[in-house]
Amino acid sequence: MDQHTSPVEGPSATVTPSTAAALGSSAVRRPPRVDSELRERPARGVLPGWVALVALLGVTVAAVLVQARQQALPGGLPGAARLSEALTGAPLSSAGAGGLLVGCALVAAVAVFGLMANPVGSARVLTRWGRYRGTVRRTGLVWVNPLLKRRSVDVRVRHWRSEPIAATDREGSPLRAELLLVWTVRDTARARLAVPDHQAYLSAVAEAALCRVAATLPCDSFASPGPSLRDGQWLGGELTRLLAAETAPVGITVFSAQALTLDYAADFAAAMRRRRLAELDAGTREVIVGDALETAALTVSQLEHSQGLTLPPESRTALLRDLVTAFLTAQAPAPALPAPAPDAPSSTVVTPRTATSANGATAA
Repeated sequence: MDQHTSPVEGPSATVTPSTAAALGSSAVRRPPRVDSELRERPARGVLPGWVALVALLGVTVAAVLVQARQQALPGGLPGAARLSEALTGAPLSSAGAGGLLVGCALVAAVAVFGLMANPVGSARVLTRWGRYRGTVRRTGLVWVNPLLKRRSVDVRVRHWRSEPIAATDREGSPLRAELLLVWTVRDTARARLAVPDHQAYLSAVAEAALCRVAATLPCDSFASPGPSLRDGQWLGGELTRLLAAETAPVGITVFSAQALTLDYAADFAAAMRRRRLAELDAGTREVIVGDALETAALTVSQLEHSQGLTLPPESRTALLRDLVTAFLTAQAPAPALPAPAPDAPSSTVVTPRTATSANGATAA
C-alpha cells in the first residue's frame, strides 16, 4: 500500500454508515491551548474575617487610649474624664501621639478594606497588576490583601438553554435545534483570565459542536435504515464528548449536552414531511404486496395438496398472478341507481309498439 494512502481510501475498503459516523466523530480539530502555568491555586494570606475584626477592635482601643493620654477625648463621651485621670502621667509628645494615631488609622483601613463576604457557590480570583495571585474558595467573611483586585466567579452547577441554532445535516437539509447544557466552572483562573467571557465562549463552542456533529449523519434515514441524528442518546453523547474536549482548556466542565428539539427549517419541513409520508406509503405498499404474494403462494400450495395436482410452471405463474391481482385490486362499489322523480308515476310507461296484452296480442 502506498504510504500516502490511508487504509480507508484503499480500493477494497468498505465504508459502512457506522464507520462513516466514527470517522466523522474522530475527525475533530485539536482543542485550544492556553498558558500551562495558568492554573487555579489557593490564594496566600487569606485570613478569617474575625481576625480583621479583632484587629480593628484593638486599634480602636489603642486610639482611644492615646487620645485619653493626651487629654483629647471629647468631654461628652461617657467615662472620658475618669479614663483621662487614670492615664495621667508623662504626656506623649505631639509627634508621638500623631504617629500612633496615624498607625492605628492605617491598620483600621487595611482591616476594613480587606474584609470580603464570599457567598456559597462563588469564588474570587485575585490579581495584582495583571498577575494571577490565587483563588479564594472559602465562603463567609474573609480578609484578603486590599491591594489585590477581586473578580467573582460563579462555581455552581448551572444549565444553559440555547436559542434555535441553524445547522445542516450530511444530505444538506437545513435544521434547527435547541441545546441544553449542564456545566460548571472547574478552574476559576482559566475561566476568568484565559478567555474574555467564558459563558459566551461556551455558547459559541456549543453551536460549532452541533454543526460538526450534524454534518456527519442525515437527520432521517428515509431510503435505507441506518444511524441518524434522531438517535438522541448518540447525539447527546457525541455533543458531550466534543464540548468536554473544547471547554476543558478554559476551565469549564460540561456534564451533559442534549438536543431538546431537532427539526427541519420552517421552509423545508413541509417538503420533508411529504417525503416522509411517501416513504411510509411505499413501505406500507411493499408490506401489502409481500403479504399478498405469501398468501397466494400458500393458497396454490394448499390447492395442489388437497387436489393432488401438480400444476405446470406456466399455469402456476398465471394462477399466482391472478390471485395477487385479486388480493390487491380494490373492489369498486356498484353504481347506485338514480332515485325516481317525486311526481313520476310508479307504473312503467310503455309505448304502443312495445305494449303487449295479457294474451300476447300487440296493441294497435
